[in-house]
Amino acid sequence: MMRRAIPVIGLVLTLAACTSEARQPQQGAAPAKLDLKTTTPAAGKGLGKVTWNLPYEPQTLDPIRSFNYAENTALANMCESLLRLTPDFKIKPGLAVKAANPTPTTWVYTIREGVTFWNGDPLTADDVAASLSRHLDPKLGTWWGDYFNTVKSVRATGPLQVTVTLKQPDALFNQAMATGAGAVVQKKFLDKAGKSLGSPSRGVMCTGPFTFQDWKSGDSMTLTRNDHYWDKALRAKSESLVLRFIADETTAVNALRSGEVDGQYFYLPPAGLGQLQKSTTGSVTLGRSLTFWALLGSAKSGPYADPRVRRALSLALDRAAISKVVFQGTASPQRALTGSDYWGYERKTYQKAYEALPPETTDLAKAKELLVQAGSPTKPIVIGVQGSSAVHEQTANLLKATGEALGLDIEIRVVPVEQYGNLYSDPKARKGIDAFLSTWYGNVPDPLDIYTVFRKGGRTNFNDYKAVDGAIAEARAEGDPAARASLVTGIQEKVTRDVVWMPLNNLPVILYMNKRVTGAVPSFPYLYYPWAAGLGAR
Repeated sequence: MMRRAIPVIGLVLTLAACTSEARQPQQGAAPAKLDLKTTTPAAGKGLGKVTWNLPYEPQTLDPIRSFNYAENTALANMCESLLRLTPDFKIKPGLAVKAANPTPTTWVYTIREGVTFWNGDPLTADDVAASLSRHLDPKLGTWWGDYFNTVKSVRATGPLQVTVTLKQPDALFNQAMATGAGAVVQKKFLDKAGKSLGSPSRGVMCTGPFTFQDWKSGDSMTLTRNDHYWDKALRAKSESLVLRFIADETTAVNALRSGEVDGQYFYLPPAGLGQLQKSTTGSVTLGRSLTFWALLGSAKSGPYADPRVRRALSLALDRAAISKVVFQGTASPQRALTGSDYWGYERKTYQKAYEALPPETTDLAKAKELLVQAGSPTKPIVIGVQGSSAVHEQTANLLKATGEALGLDIEIRVVPVEQYGNLYSDPKARKGIDAFLSTWYGNVPDPLDIYTVFRKGGRTNFNDYKAVDGAIAEARAEGDPAARASLVTGIQEKVTRDVVWMPLNNLPVILYMNKRVTGAVPSFPYLYYPWAAGLGAR
């Protein structure tokens, strides 16, 4: 399962300008504490139409192959899951009113009565079982496979009851039912659509507050209000939602400022963020998030395969400068891959463990000492960055400058935006690259969701890190939250100590809405929660 390798298409700045700015970071001063939101002011009334922009055109609306920003931003308003991830990161009942765990390897879901699909047909256990079972068919190529590796079978065991049998206990499986992994599409529609499910011509058949109306390839997608939606609290206020596909950020920013588009979510700050923040026609809201900015290690030999070298670079790197220079003050330095929004249980345990980790501040003397211990390597370290991305280029320049201060030879290899995604899935694409920059996120408020990538043989365990494999298996099988947190904090300590992936900054959701609209969910769950249901007039 690949987690976020989003090309930043269209974000083009002159490298000369980026380099000049990036090499003059304001070191030493901590960035301002961010005021992160989970809600925006409620709408007074609905509108006939709201126009929203997606960062790019979705590849599909098939839930099992929708695992990215644009796809999930659209699907979250149409296809509901068994459970629901709320804007404040709680997991609540969704299409299932109850999730029982009678044995460590059994989950029994009681399906909500009275729910209907957009065509009026009632939701049944067969629909749920058919939707979840698709993840078990290798021919269909689910992108949520990590959550279904432990599933043995999915069966409808009553008109409104579905039983999932696991091969072994798995603490993440039930939580994943609050994400797109648990999305339900009508079985009859699935059978008829076949491979065309989720395509512009076919769409989907679900139960959410907005219905799929049409999809004009290359231009936009239109959703209309489901007037028979079962959850009165989340019935859509506005009649229709038009989702535009303006990928070029300059064009998108201009469309937002002019009012051509009412709003947009950004997962990285656009070059025109300052313009949006100063706009007199709208405002920017920063929201709580599970997304982070990191340097993903992939070296299996050479200097960067030595944890002392990775630790030295990490200790010398000025994360506060990255916050200010690269993210324009919208990101927070981070000392672990998982920050406080991941702590959905045993918060005190995670807080204490996080505070015990090395601070985000720099320690150049200790970094140099580590390099001496590592034999003062002279071979270059190659870092891959995405072309046409100011965020990548600026961070790379800071890494290179940091390496120079330490005496490390760091080479930057720019990978074209169209090929960057291959780094996540193709070892050949990573050949000669010791590490590469990435946004990344987990899907549920559990740090284990992130650290599971370091299991042995995991396809995103790029450098075959093995030190925590046994602990990951033990933690996933642990049903007691306190015991699991103890195991996970141990994994976190090892992964952070060895700098398998270098945590850099926590990235908030960046939401822009013009003055005509309000009510969108500004926090990370917008990818799985019907964020547009509350949209309406200010």
